Amino acid sequence: MNRSFVVVLSMSVAALAGACGGASTPAPVPNAEAAVSFPAIDGTLVLEHTKVLASDQFEGRAPGTKGEDLTVAYITDQFTKVGLKPGNPDGTYIQKVPMVGITPDQKAVLSFRKGAKEQKLAWRDDFVAWTKRVADTVSVDKSDLVFVGYGVQAPEFNWDDYKGIDLKGKTMVVLVGDPPVPDPADAARLDPRVFGGRAMTYYGRWTYKYEMGQKMGAAAVLIVHETGPAGYPFTVVQGKIAEQFSLVAPDRNMSRAAVEGWISLDQAKKLFALAGRDFDAAKKDAATPAFKPVPLGTTASVTLRNTIRTVDSRNVVGRIEGSDPVLKNEYVIYTSHWDHFGIGAPVNGDKVYHGAVDNATGIGGTIELGRAFAKMPVAPKRSILFLAVTAEEQGLLGSGYYAANPLYPLAKTIGVINMDALNVNGKTKDITITGLGNSELDAYATKVAAEQGREIRADPEPERGGFYRSDHFPFAQQGVPALASGGGIDFIGKPPGWGKEHSDAYTANDYHKPSDKVKPEWEMSGAVQDLQYYWMVGYRLAQAEKFPQWKPGTEFKAKRDAMLK
Repeated sequence: MNRSFVVVLSMSVAALAGACGGASTPAPVPNAEAAVSFPAIDGTLVLEHTKVLASDQFEGRAPGTKGEDLTVAYITDQFTKVGLKPGNPDGTYIQKVPMVGITPDQKAVLSFRKGAKEQKLAWRDDFVAWTKRVADTVSVDKSDLVFVGYGVQAPEFNWDDYKGIDLKGKTMVVLVGDPPVPDPADAARLDPRVFGGRAMTYYGRWTYKYEMGQKMGAAAVLIVHETGPAGYPFTVVQGKIAEQFSLVAPDRNMSRAAVEGWISLDQAKKLFALAGRDFDAAKKDAATPAFKPVPLGTTASVTLRNTIRTVDSRNVVGRIEGSDPVLKNEYVIYTSHWDHFGIGAPVNGDKVYHGAVDNATGIGGTIELGRAFAKMPVAPKRSILFLAVTAEEQGLLGSGYYAANPLYPLAKTIGVINMDALNVNGKTKDITITGLGNSELDAYATKVAAEQGREIRADPEPERGGFYRSDHFPFAQQGVPALASGGGIDFIGKPPGWGKEHSDAYTANDYHKPSDKVKPEWEMSGAVQDLQYYWMVGYRLAQAEKFPQWKPGTEFKAKRDAMLK
């Protein structure tokens, strides 16, 4: 997962449109459905699924491994047992996801040079790099380094960090996050009218930086890691030294930059010193629309030698057929990713990256939601699809593949509920919505939460960009409206700040580490509470008379509107 919150979960509910329509009138919250009770969810069963999937036997559930085989078999078996039909129209539970796995050797050295002076960066300690090109060897040799600030092109904000520069064959040095533009009325805070203020936009995501490198024809893209704007420590980046998977474009990804990677903040500061510049001053300049690219007068050289293999990974798909003769051809989709990082660099003697919270809990929850829907005496009007996706940790590949190659038309997809981790710390008084105000789905979430005696909160850490970091996002990119919601931070029976403390501790100590295991202190009542919330939102979307819309000004609205014409 792209940063799993133990207590603030990155969960998404997407909704939308039907065969006719794109009407701009707000979707009513269906009061008639309020008589349907929250289902019984057995938290012990969610925990048992989690224990199995996060066990040593499943070897960290990396795509293309024994762990994938065991995981896909387990999910398929459980979908069958709880009463889900095969979700693929071909009569199987499987959607194949063709990928390429690329593993760089562990001996690469990144060298920065200015004249006779050279700065050498050690693999893993100082930099992490890879290639998405399907090639045995990639290199940059004496490539000119150019500082491009935050690497943003945003016409709506009159912002262009690439003014007058030709980056073909050059190496971009770019900051992570959005430009932090001060509010003219209060210099102590960020301007909410530009790049979302404190909230991260897609311009701040590391994936966007590499996409811009491809667009600009750069030879390499090096992101400067900083824990605050990245949302995680450099140790998380260091976990990327193992095999990385990609979907394969027709050009075998040769249009991508040859080298993509991260450098540590300390090494970035040394690079700027080598170039005769002050890093902090350059960073401050980059937060203004007047910023222009800065050639550093230094060169970069690195060679990556790769081991390549092709893999047919798998999304697992189960289905509940809708009860309405017409509406059963429209779908609410629940998604959760089954993958984690497999076997990797040992930490405290443990080399299995178990991924218990992230995201064995989400798969366990998906199975139990399937059981709850299958037990209904009458199925919802619309069909429900349960999509356990591969390779989320590799950049949302499984969900991205489905969104680009849907088994059922996206124009008929009327809801996506993504569970990327469950709350294992007990019940909360609140629910967090990431991207609050994006769509009319807020009304559904608010009503369901109120029925549980909970209140809606905006994302307490919008600077982490949670909306762009999980499996609902590829659907949103295709135009399907999305509401990202999850567990809260105000825990019943706990003092103020307890939830935030536990979230921060998980990020620092367990996130993307072998220590993300099932722990004896887990309290599954919070997972049950959230699963009931997710179930009810999905059920009401499946019953809705009208379809929630993106709100005006949301970046995904135009694509959805065009889809429904």
